Amino acid sequence: MERTSSWGSAVSRLSVCQNVGVGDDEAEDHECFSAAGDIAFQGRRKSESGGFDLSLYIKPENGTVVYNPAMEHELPPSNNNYIVNPQEHLDLPIFVSTNGKVNYEDIKQVLELDKIPKLLEYVSCLTHLAVFGILGVLTRYLLQKSFGPGGFGVTSDHTVFYLDLPSNMIGSFLMGWFGFVFKRDISCVSEHLAIGLTTGYLGSLTTFSGWNQKMLELGVAGHWILSFLGFLIGMLLVALSIIIGFWTAKGFKWLLKRLNMRHGSGNFISKVSWKVDSFPRQLVVTIVLLVILALLWGVSSALEINEFKNGGGEAQLWLACIVGPLGVWLRWFLATRLNECEIGGGFLKWLRFGTLIANFSAACIMAALATLKKSVNTTNCDTVITGLQFGLLGCLSTVSTFVAELYEMIENKHLWRAFVYAMVTICVSFSFGILLYYIPVSRM
Repeated sequence: MERTSSWGSAVSRLSVCQNVGVGDDEAEDHECFSAAGDIAFQGRRKSESGGFDLSLYIKPENGTVVYNPAMEHELPPSNNNYIVNPQEHLDLPIFVSTNGKVNYEDIKQVLELDKIPKLLEYVSCLTHLAVFGILGVLTRYLLQKSFGPGGFGVTSDHTVFYLDLPSNMIGSFLMGWFGFVFKRDISCVSEHLAIGLTTGYLGSLTTFSGWNQKMLELGVAGHWILSFLGFLIGMLLVALSIIIGFWTAKGFKWLLKRLNMRHGSGNFISKVSWKVDSFPRQLVVTIVLLVILALLWGVSSALEINEFKNGGGEAQLWLACIVGPLGVWLRWFLATRLNECEIGGGFLKWLRFGTLIANFSAACIMAALATLKKSVNTTNCDTVITGLQFGLLGCLSTVSTFVAELYEMIENKHLWRAFVYAMVTICVSFSFGILLYYIPVSRM
């Protein structure tokens, strides 16, 4: 009864509506550039105690006032529209005071009703990453077969157009759509869906370690010029892909806004009524995805057991689907912990250490496993190592996030940072690959 009475008292003083207004295009562009790459939860920033980090401010046109939780903030009746801001410009609740006074306890009580447990947040995020990561592995395999020697014949292991080039280009193109232009809109529906699409699917669809390994194999065959051109042409193509993706997405979004304005409606995202913003909805989505993940793992395991003795591409694929999520989780963990760490007193904060370590470590491990595969040279060893390379290491490394971070630096007028970041990633990975693969194999 006390809780019901307290809730009624809070509602009598606060009426809640939803703010889905969209700022100008310049503000949106700045926001999407600052949110590029692998990220953690963007919409619900938690405090150390597990609650929301709350601040109270007047609508932007009226100025800004910071709210002190220890007191009630008296304001003129004409300025009584306030927003509880989780420090992100996503869909935010607007609290309209009926008496010119906003109480911190009222705000906190309203927000905690649909509070999602931290454990469920992490389980949901990891499940999204795993499911979309497996889908990325399957898509990359299909693209290899479609554009490779057995398909259109555009790519091969012996030219600068390596087997994973189509998947890297398509993944970079889609990163322009879902990692920049529409990421904010997708996050309004589900933050974990945005993470699953970008970090999970696009990060696993593209692979830096596979690209680096193919260039090493060209060097072992004596085609060092082709190896250099493979990196140069590959970088130009993925960079062009994300640029085209970004501007086509901007054009499509502009067209949608024009159509909405013509029909007298607001932002098209405001029409989405089903959003994963409460405990019951988050629980349902998580359970559904856990079932899908169990089915994917179960089917992959059964097919792997059936095909393992025969070896070949299918056995390698199903093993890759089993171990792929481990690579996605590790990359996400590295990115969320290290991508903005203040190494060197903050001087190198701009360097994305999480993505750099993920790409470098995956490239080195792949080179070492390739050396081991050549020395052992058995069917079972080929199946296991190739499956680990394609799944675990292919998902641990990424081109889509890498090129998105470069594009973000360039758009923010930091050309030298983009150049240094690209050169460090490619040169260090290739140099260690020479030590781990080229030198041992050339001596066999």
